[in-house]
Amino acid sequence: MKLDQQLCFKLYAASRTVVRAYKPMLDRLGLTYPQYLVMLVLWEWHDVAPEQPTVKALGERLMLDSGTLTPLLKRLQQAGLVQRQRSTQDEREVHLSLTAAGRQLSKQVPALKRELLCGHDVEAQALAPLHGQLDQLLQRMGRLPAF
Repeated sequence: MKLDQQLCFKLYAASRTVVRAYKPMLDRLGLTYPQYLVMLVLWEWHDVAPEQPTVKALGERLMLDSGTLTPLLKRLQQAGLVQRQRSTQDEREVHLSLTAAGRQLSKQVPALKRELLCGHDVEAQALAPLHGQLDQLLQRMGRLPAF
């Protein structure tokens, strides 16, 4: 029962370390890490839109509830990156889309991400096995979203 033998601690420490490493890049984009995750999904959806690009679908994709997403989306909308619009058929449903500024922001990410990886001497290919293992862990724990 030692701390360093606990997988949950290693995952927590690794997550915090990665988020901290992303901070300078995200500061340049004007985003927090959770906002960045939202933008990643919206950029994906801009290329291949789901049938219903809603707050509910976003929550399922990010494994977050609407109570967590709503303030994030409000701030992204105030920053001029995202639009939220209530459905005309069901006003409980809120549809999401990127603004022109939100779409433009995605063009800055690849160069900053390369800089981030190079600055920490990390090769994306070397992380592929870990990525697969984490997918398996999430599946086994019943939390992997449908892509």
